[in-house]
Amino acid sequence: MIDRRIIADINDSLSFFPVVSIVGPRQVGKTTLAKQIMKQVDKPTLYLDLEIQSDLFKLNDAELFLSQHADHLVVIDEVQLKKELYPLIRGLVDQHRVPARFLLLGSASPELIRDSSESLAGRIAYHQLFPIGLTEIPDTVSQNDLWMKGGFPNMLFTDKPNLARRWMENFISTYLNRDLLQLGLNASPKVIRNLWTMMAHLNGQLLNATTIGNSLGITTPTAKRYVDFLEDAFLLKSLHPFHWNISKRLVKTPKVFLTDTGILHHLLGVNDFVSLSGNPIIGSSWESFVFNQVLAVKPDEIDLYFYRTHHGAEVDLVFARGYTVVATAEVKYSNSPQLSKGNFQAFEDLKSPVNYVITPSSDDFLIKENIRVCSFPDFLKSYFQNL
Repeated sequence: MIDRRIIADINDSLSFFPVVSIVGPRQVGKTTLAKQIMKQVDKPTLYLDLEIQSDLFKLNDAELFLSQHADHLVVIDEVQLKKELYPLIRGLVDQHRVPARFLLLGSASPELIRDSSESLAGRIAYHQLFPIGLTEIPDTVSQNDLWMKGGFPNMLFTDKPNLARRWMENFISTYLNRDLLQLGLNASPKVIRNLWTMMAHLNGQLLNATTIGNSLGITTPTAKRYVDFLEDAFLLKSLHPFHWNISKRLVKTPKVFLTDTGILHHLLGVNDFVSLSGNPIIGSSWESFVFNQVLAVKPDEIDLYFYRTHHGAEVDLVFARGYTVVATAEVKYSNSPQLSKGNFQAFEDLKSPVNYVITPSSDDFLIKENIRVCSFPDFLKSYFQNL
């Protein structure tokens, strides 16, 4: 069993908040993590899975049933399937407010179920569970394995490629034909499959909803709404441009990435690392991998951006604390990286105290006093936590 980095933070929240929620895409490991937590808490526990009819039946009179277990940590899996529980949970918590009353697991972001989740404001702490990350993998799994397969446990730990591809195709099909519909996306599964595949081809590029809409035969607002919905379902992630205190003509459109490189590679028909190595998408795939890994482990007080001007200055990642840039990183799929004139201009514009060039496995060395080349593992281990 993988020790997930986030478990300590969740246990801290359970020691204070009456309600804690673990959110993330399906099959990412929320249930497994919750059952680990159930073994660690110092009180009785009860687990309910709202996809199991017998558990749903127990909640026919939810107020009565949950009131009878007021001394338990009640774990409710796929809670977004019964949104009417949110105001009830609020009432029960307000009647008897103690830490660790409810642990809610969901496959939808708080934004997607805003009307329901807002009723728990001030009573709930949210934690997003990302796919398994580079800092969590066992020694038997390499960085390239994680990059190629992605971080969903069933995909990552399957050593039979045909079964891995079958699992991923079933995962995608289930999302298209059931899960997104249950979450409220009123759209043809075929259109959403085409959109998801198109976003894979555009991975890491600036979002252009008009182009997407024209390609899919839908309006620009509809294309934007579908992209936003996939982001709220943890399948896409936007990276916004940094533009504070900069007197330049800046790009102000977000980049959009798929949240897992295993999904990315499957949608693009890239089935093994040899195929990836010779594919034009390798650079954007590597950037996507680095971005998602960093996003999963960054401290709450650090915000991530990219930087690009209309005059060609650009850098892939900007790390900011409030309005202050504390570091930048240019992501290169080369152990002998070459920086562009635009990269150096971005470093000058942003006046970052330190700038990193992140590679797959290069040595660690300085190009200039404040520009350091390092491997991605070294960046995470030796530098990132000190920003």
